[in-house]
Amino acid sequence: MIILVAGVALFIAAHMSKRLAPGLRDALGKGGVAALLVISVILMVWGYRAAPFTPVYTPLPGMGHLNNTLMLVAIFLFGVGGTKGTLYSRMRHPMLWGTVIWAIGHLLVNGDIASLVLFGGLGLWALVEMGLINAAGPWSPPAAGRGFKGDAMNLVGTVVLYGLIAGIHIWLGHNPFLGTYG
Repeated sequence: MIILVAGVALFIAAHMSKRLAPGLRDALGKGGVAALLVISVILMVWGYRAAPFTPVYTPLPGMGHLNNTLMLVAIFLFGVGGTKGTLYSRMRHPMLWGTVIWAIGHLLVNGDIASLVLFGGLGLWALVEMGLINAAGPWSPPAAGRGFKGDAMNLVGTVVLYGLIAGIHIWLGHNPFLGTYG
């Protein structure tokens, strides 16, 4: 569990350094921050897979289907900034909201301590990050992007990425299409 906690903490620290320790972040440079994030993801995956299963609550039957739907929404939100569709100039923090939805979806189907640390920790980080960004000043929406063309690009990317992520989950032994995780 220590490895998982270290990975989550490193991920959060690397992201929040932009607002809480900008001097340190500047000293690390983009390459240093990217290296910390790669290390944090490795630690999170390693720590999560190695953590003992200690149940806290039992997910309701069929929540996997709701999780799958939420994952489609989350992945779409992750792509809003890159494809610049209709939400691009209308929604603040689409990637962070995607993270919150991703976390909630996974907490619906995983009721153990490791899941609370990983998904709960990253979901809480996304909410805190939005608060810090909002406290820094008002939002100036970006100019309109590609409109529906961007949405179409994002939708195609969402379906492809969703399939890839589902395939990785199946390969790791967690078929997301069974309705629950096993």
